[in-house]
Amino acid sequence: MTARVLVAGIGNIFLSDDGFGVEVANQLLKRTVPEGVHVVDYGIRGLHLAYELLEGYDVLVLIDATETGDAPGTLVVLEPDPPEPLDAGDDLDPVVDAHTMSPGVVLAMLAGLGGSVGRILVVGCQPAALEDGIGLSLPVAQVVDQAVDLCIEVLNELFATAGRETTE
Repeated sequence: MTARVLVAGIGNIFLSDDGFGVEVANQLLKRTVPEGVHVVDYGIRGLHLAYELLEGYDVLVLIDATETGDAPGTLVVLEPDPPEPLDAGDDLDPVVDAHTMSPGVVLAMLAGLGGSVGRILVVGCQPAALEDGIGLSLPVAQVVDQAVDLCIEVLNELFATAGRETTE
């Protein structure tokens, strides 16, 4: 059995640590991942992410700056509950604004379009700074390589469950 996994780096590189997911995805692209894993830097292109998910994936791994209340640079793996689909009567104006599209909105839009993903995981990092600025803060930049390794571990666990492991 070959699982289809989408690993999506998300965030805005112009908002300091919000670019964490983008940086980790770009570093992960340099690594070997199992067959069936598609790694993409989506940045702020949430609408593109929603449409890509319509292609059918068993697992979505989001890489993102994640407010946890921990010390900046703390890495976490979370498994959130899937959001409810958007109703036709919902105000869709914020949904189509790519600069404010959160993962929850993207996944709700996916459900509203009739798509779904079997499992959602988030590899997150507590940001230190989210204000205007290009480049990660020191505590977040220092854990990028660890986050890449964590993503590989998550993929190994996913494929070990299916009886396969990565070659990394």
